Amino acid sequence: MAWDKHVDDIAAKRSHAKSLGGEDAVARHHAKGRLTVRERVEALLDAGTFREVGGAAGGAERDESGKLTGFTPANFVLGFGAIAGRACVVGGEDFTLKGGSPNAAGLRKSIYTEELALQYRLPLIRLHEGGGGSVAGSGSGTVGDSVATPPRFQSVARTMKAVPVASAALGAVAGLPASRLVASHFSVMTNESQVMVAGPAVVERALNHRPTKEELGGPEIHARNGVVDNLAEDEAAALAQIRVFLSYMPQNAWEVPPVAATDDAADRRDEALLAIVPESRRRAYDMRALVAMVADQGSVFEMGRLHGRGMITVLARIAGQPVGIFANDCMHYAGAMTAAGAQKLTRFIKMCETFHLPIITFIDEPGFMIGPDAERASTIRHGTEAVLAASDAQVPWASIIVRKNFGVASAAHYGPGAYVLAWPSAELGAVPAEGGVAVAFGREIAAAADPEARRRELEAEMAARQSPAARAESFSMHDLIDPRETRPALCDWIARVQPLLPGLIGPPPGVANER
Repeated sequence: MAWDKHVDDIAAKRSHAKSLGGEDAVARHHAKGRLTVRERVEALLDAGTFREVGGAAGGAERDESGKLTGFTPANFVLGFGAIAGRACVVGGEDFTLKGGSPNAAGLRKSIYTEELALQYRLPLIRLHEGGGGSVAGSGSGTVGDSVATPPRFQSVARTMKAVPVASAALGAVAGLPASRLVASHFSVMTNESQVMVAGPAVVERALNHRPTKEELGGPEIHARNGVVDNLAEDEAAALAQIRVFLSYMPQNAWEVPPVAATDDAADRRDEALLAIVPESRRRAYDMRALVAMVADQGSVFEMGRLHGRGMITVLARIAGQPVGIFANDCMHYAGAMTAAGAQKLTRFIKMCETFHLPIITFIDEPGFMIGPDAERASTIRHGTEAVLAASDAQVPWASIIVRKNFGVASAAHYGPGAYVLAWPSAELGAVPAEGGVAVAFGREIAAAADPEARRRELEAEMAARQSPAARAESFSMHDLIDPRETRPALCDWIARVQPLLPGLIGPPPGVANER
């Protein structure tokens, strides 16, 4: 037939593309315990849903008659798929070709990834393993992009305002892929991965020192410094975390988050909440356990546990409604807001704002972290950014004062129009009793016959004045509640605010509203 040879040509290129870097390269990759990019895509998506874009892109070699004699596929795989029945865009480097460093067609597909997600307003998942550009192969001829070419990272920035973006580091990730990895709302890396600006050879040439990949950017480094949100034991666990993250998200900023069916009763009162906060102000408790008791059972998904450890940030559901929850971890610096914790919180608030997730905060805030290290870390600058992010929020907001509520840092726990509840254990004031007494009564304490006894006496007196009862009686909060009433109260609140969420849809200024 007339078109047989052309159809055969298409089939041959597709076959080459499915072979990636060839049998030997794939075998070497598998020997490292890693999946190929195509295997990762299939493992992530619902079975049979992947529809590739640009499968025939690559470098073709032909004889004088035009017959295909060889084909090097683009080393970036891109396409549409579905997760839990919901459409998405997924892309990733093929490490079996050039170690994932993009060839010409691979680079074009990589750059197009964000444009595709924006065009169809679909969540974007990037599966990274590879390096950035290479000095090899530049050759002669036209060099660089046209001056009319839009900035390469413009579409990356726009996706962050328009669609959920989740990324995984599944091997060595450097250069451009590393930058794309962190330009995400959620990022995860496996315990065998590394993330670097540049690899050991480049570092050695520049700094005359050759560190290992793990020393440059191993998982323990980046989970603690906030480059990635979470760690995963292996690739399957990393992909599972991405699926869970997306389950809380709308498809885009023009939609509201998906409400899930739940059989967890709205009026459930967990008896353990009554005793979870110790009467002694000096004893800590498990804030994560508290959050889990209030949220829908089994719905809590924590992000960034090892970074900014005094601040807990989770996605969860209340009465099936996806929400963003943040809380102080009193087991780490008494829950004080560090520079890292503030940066983590600011990012979290902005994500909730972008995708219209109501925010709930459980407050045990002693204030900004103090001391020389805190000052060197610019805590006041980063902390104020968190306060401003909260002050500028538009999503519905509920604030539960569990214990401490002190200082400027406490303002980061209240969005405009916040629904404010307090437990009997709450303490409210400008500063904690201990610090306030030390400043205001320093001379009196020093002059006392028993300075330490006088200090304790004054601290107890000031702490009593910080009780929430007087503020509740003065209508400085919406209510003072039995801790066991927290879930029922929040479920009622969710029912009230859900009709407001459609009024928030749409991205921030600068992202087109038209397709």
